[in-house]
Amino acid sequence: MSFDAYMNQMKQMVQPMRDELIHAGFTELTTVEDVQKFFAETKGTALMVINSVCGCAAGIARPAVIHSLTGGKKPDHLVTVFAGQDKEATAEARKHIDFPPSSPSVALFKDGKLVHFIERHQIEGYDAGTIVANLQGAFEQHCG
Repeated sequence: MSFDAYMNQMKQMVQPMRDELIHAGFTELTTVEDVQKFFAETKGTALMVINSVCGCAAGIARPAVIHSLTGGKKPDHLVTVFAGQDKEATAEARKHIDFPPSSPSVALFKDGKLVHFIERHQIEGYDAGTIVANLQGAFEQHCG
């Protein structure tokens, strides 16, 4: 199998993991320029999911994030980067997060400043309801 064929196969394999957030209203940031533009132009609150292919992303993080948006207050903007797939975009996004690299993870920004962060170790081994409550609490505190 050629490298190009392999990369195409990988892209097809992870597309459903991307689509889960896209269908919930998230915008993908796939390039460094996308991320830079997002941070330069976005006002208000923004939820960023650092997506990944691991089991805790599929079984806990993505479902919890999506369900957290059914509550009262919610962020103004929803974006996602995909660790391991859009490496440069993810690295650029992580420049705005004062924590070690972690995927999956969830960041809440207010006017470009990180105000809440859930690391992988706070996702893995926890149930989705705990993550939903964590996020909805952050939304109540920081979102209008």
